[in-house]
Amino acid sequence: MKYLWYKFSEILGQALISTQSNHTKANTLLSFFKVNDPFRLIGVAVYLILLAILMLAFFSFPITEPQLIWMVLGERLGDGFFIYQDIIDDTGPLSAGFFTFIDLLFGRSKFAFELIGRLLVLFQIIYWNSILLRYRVFDENTYLPAIVMAALFHLTFDLVDLSPALLGSTFLLLAIGQLFSQTVLQKETSESTLLIGIYGGIATGFYLNYWIFLPFMIFTGIAISGFSFRQLLLSLMGFFLPLLFMLVFFFWNNGLEETLQILPMLIFYEKYQYQSMISWILLGIFPLVLALVGYFYGAVLRGSTINQQKQRQIIILWLLFSVVEILLLKRQATYHLTIFIPALTFFITQFFLNFGKGIIGKLAFLILLFGLPVSGWWYYQNELNSNSGYFVKPNPAISEISGEKIMVLSDDSSFYLQNSLGGPFLNFKLTKAYLASEKTLEQKAKIFQNLGNQKPEVVIDPEGIFKKLIEELPALKNLYAESQPGIFRLK
Repeated sequence: MKYLWYKFSEILGQALISTQSNHTKANTLLSFFKVNDPFRLIGVAVYLILLAILMLAFFSFPITEPQLIWMVLGERLGDGFFIYQDIIDDTGPLSAGFFTFIDLLFGRSKFAFELIGRLLVLFQIIYWNSILLRYRVFDENTYLPAIVMAALFHLTFDLVDLSPALLGSTFLLLAIGQLFSQTVLQKETSESTLLIGIYGGIATGFYLNYWIFLPFMIFTGIAISGFSFRQLLLSLMGFFLPLLFMLVFFFWNNGLEETLQILPMLIFYEKYQYQSMISWILLGIFPLVLALVGYFYGAVLRGSTINQQKQRQIIILWLLFSVVEILLLKRQATYHLTIFIPALTFFITQFFLNFGKGIIGKLAFLILLFGLPVSGWWYYQNELNSNSGYFVKPNPAISEISGEKIMVLSDDSSFYLQNSLGGPFLNFKLTKAYLASEKTLEQKAKIFQNLGNQKPEVVIDPEGIFKKLIEELPALKNLYAESQPGIFRLK
């Protein structure tokens, strides 16, 4: 692995050093994607495939803690249980259903997550480039946004893996595409304004933090797109319609009360801080600089049409609301950065359109295409070597617990590598907040009923949470006994 990393870095270094002497080759690579020709997407696909082969075959990483939780959740829901009602977790209901579908088809397959994630990335790349072409966002039609977006998705390995954030951002992109249509059409379009809301509501169903799209949609619709009162109502109705259907689903399955109890708690429970946001800024400093220069050149030094000004304003507002969303997230991991990629693509493309003919532009293009994936791999290699809690590693101390239905009341999710979920508590920190809150007798009875119905064979309880719960619900003493400190077994 170290030898491959050394050779890859050596090749990249030679490419960067010889950029000036190979002026024609660098110019050809940049010009290839700059041309308005749909067949340039084949080059983007080749780039994605090559990086996928390198990452999966030579630079792969262990399964992450969120990925394992999603797999365990899909597996458990496939047994006929319902999220929020029977399982305490913060995954969006549509994502939970999607993970259940994946489990039915592939089981616990990390490769399936990687493959489906890359297909969604490819769709986003093609769609966003088509939107930028259709609404004449730039002065020239180009396929540079496609290759730029492909490179940005490889800033870290988990951006191209399946996640609720990636699923939700796919629909957010569809919604922003509809918003762009409002910048060029000179008449009210009921279909477009309704779709803006529907796509935003579906995105929120996949990833609950994307409720931030609602105030963004209202503000952007009124201030930039000039929504009439009728259009605003249509968008609002479209946003809440998918969410209403989800609540009706929980109502039909007698889980609406539990759902409404859990959802407000998602805002206040303790974060999983896998990485620091400072490290994210350092990791993304290069594309951020390119985006800032691209914005300055496009907004200040060059003239823009009224439509282009509106489009730029939409993107800037989306960046601001995205920052708010990042501050609110509960699993502080780099896969959430997918929300910034379309906006960064927008401004970085402007950089290359204006500076692509010079040596700085060509050098920046090579660094973006090849240096960005290398820096992301290096970043996570250091995280892996530092025993980051983001990655799940087999724990030799738990080898005696294998092939059982368990419930883990701990941050250490490695127990689920060889076992399946057997109880109602999956998200540990949300569970702590849930159990610490004041409860009525009816709610306590529901907890006991859930534990009694699901009957996890083993409860891992290093912090004594389950032990305290047994004291609150003495009837549990008839079901469980502490076989060793911190481990309870079903009698």
